[in-house]
Amino acid sequence: MSLRQTLAVLAILLTAGSAVPTSSSTTETSSTFPHLNELAQAKGKLWFGSSIDTTSDSVDDETYMSIFNKYEIFGQTTPGNTMKWQYTEPENGEFDFSLGEETVTLAKKSDKKIRCHNLVWTSQLPSWVSDGSWTKETLLEVMKTHITKEITYYGSNCYSWDVVNEAIEYDGSYTDNVFLDVIGEDYVTYAFQYARETVNSLGADIKLFYNDYTISRPGTKVTAVLDMIAKIQSAGDYIDGIGMESHHTDTYYPTVTELTTVMDDYADKGLEIHITELDVACKSTPCSWSGQVGQAQAFYNVIHACMEHQSCTGMTFWDFNDKYNWIQPSTNDGEGDATVLWGTYAPKPALTAVVDALKGESCSVC
Repeated sequence: MSLRQTLAVLAILLTAGSAVPTSSSTTETSSTFPHLNELAQAKGKLWFGSSIDTTSDSVDDETYMSIFNKYEIFGQTTPGNTMKWQYTEPENGEFDFSLGEETVTLAKKSDKKIRCHNLVWTSQLPSWVSDGSWTKETLLEVMKTHITKEITYYGSNCYSWDVVNEAIEYDGSYTDNVFLDVIGEDYVTYAFQYARETVNSLGADIKLFYNDYTISRPGTKVTAVLDMIAKIQSAGDYIDGIGMESHHTDTYYPTVTELTTVMDDYADKGLEIHITELDVACKSTPCSWSGQVGQAQAFYNVIHACMEHQSCTGMTFWDFNDKYNWIQPSTNDGEGDATVLWGTYAPKPALTAVVDALKGESCSVC
């Protein structure tokens, strides 16, 4: 670590303490939070964004919403839950898009683009889908109807759709779910086909993405995902991009070289790349000082790799405040503190690391 980095670390340590910051710590507001979206766009990226969950208490937190709503900070958002199947078609043929519409309304207030998320996934399915008695033909019809209705409803409010989410396991096999069991592996291609047909019928420019976790470094899963994408592409012009979920930890995260290698692989398929769902959990909480430094390095690597890669066009936090992030110690075996702000709105070294990466500078806190 250089002298400059050491001094920067010491300065943050004095402010933040070795774990949870004290009441005297500085806090971020909409007037002090770095203009991440502005920095990203200045270097040619489409956005820097954050997810929003309108079913959580975050929407009633004035400080949170003042930061979220500022376009210079976040120029894109992704609904954390409310466009998923369990919310949008809770009963067969009964559609309710009202919760997702809340995200659309919020986004429009500050001119944010929306990554609409998601259409087909193993999880958060209503029981009538997951436990139904289906033939291949009847389940395909249900899937087609769901995809068509939802894409049509939200229309051009969506920059893109995550059409299929998390279809591949660590070992490269397909994730077990009702679609795989009844339709087979081709359910992924069918989903993209139905999505493309709907977009074309609307005459809209909506990009279609595959989204998955642990696809940020070369390995068995990335190879399987690339093979799956090749199958989709061989069937037609159905897929535009890939979302690299970026749920990492303070002790296990990809290097810039690993990230660049897989980005090259995706770009070779002609895919637009998004960093999605970016958070970095500390393995134990409250996050220790060494954990905060590892967390900062992980955030830096991901943002730096995207900023340097022509095919990576945008980056999205999976929330920006620990209080509202999905990884809570009580439900994740002690892991948590996964965002760039403590629940008190005090900044972590990770926020400085993100700014450094967006500016094209070396990490000053890693």
